[in-house]
Amino acid sequence: MEVVDVTEGTAGGYKEVVFNVNGEDAYGQLKYESGVHRVQRVPDTETAGRVHTSAASVVVLPEADEFDVQISMNDVRKDLFCSSGPGGQSVNTTYSAVRLTHIPTGIVAQCQDQKSQLKNFDKAFAVLRSRVYELEHAKMLEETSKKRKTMVATGDRSAKIRTYNYPQGRVTEHRIGLTIYNLPNVMNGDIQEIIDQLQLAENAEKMKEGSMPNFF
Repeated sequence: MEVVDVTEGTAGGYKEVVFNVNGEDAYGQLKYESGVHRVQRVPDTETAGRVHTSAASVVVLPEADEFDVQISMNDVRKDLFCSSGPGGQSVNTTYSAVRLTHIPTGIVAQCQDQKSQLKNFDKAFAVLRSRVYELEHAKMLEETSKKRKTMVATGDRSAKIRTYNYPQGRVTEHRIGLTIYNLPNVMNGDIQEIIDQLQLAENAEKMKEGSMPNFF
């Protein structure tokens, strides 16, 4: 895992985190995490014991290469700014952070975790290319999602896909009606059972449509 960009929240925690995951079949496994993840818990500051609900949106994109989508630099605005956060004096005085805006779509990507402006540009451009690719890919998936009931493979970022209920130690995967009473392990990253069940559901839908199941 390689962190690309981090934006901290105003009240602690994080507003947004962008990172790359490299590995065999990384996208094929993690694509099912796209969507809204709902958390139900009793905060430490809650004196009456009431359950509060919050949510995090997750977007998983395949890393688009130059053959997937062509972006002309004439369509990209490049802005430089000083990095923020830890790293010494050079972080705040050197314009090494890069923000790229794809003018035709308004899509923005930025990177500030490297000291080198060139390295930040390369990482930001890779994210920008993937986000533009996602926009085009979403148009193609729109027709597919109309045919499928569970929307397992569409990665609809507005859909509530999973609930993590701390009082009951329960995880519910809404797309396939799966409930697991093993919240601590799931929060520690043990999500393979959920992924396996989602893959089975997706393959079953593809077989109904008469297309080849995704065994690989």
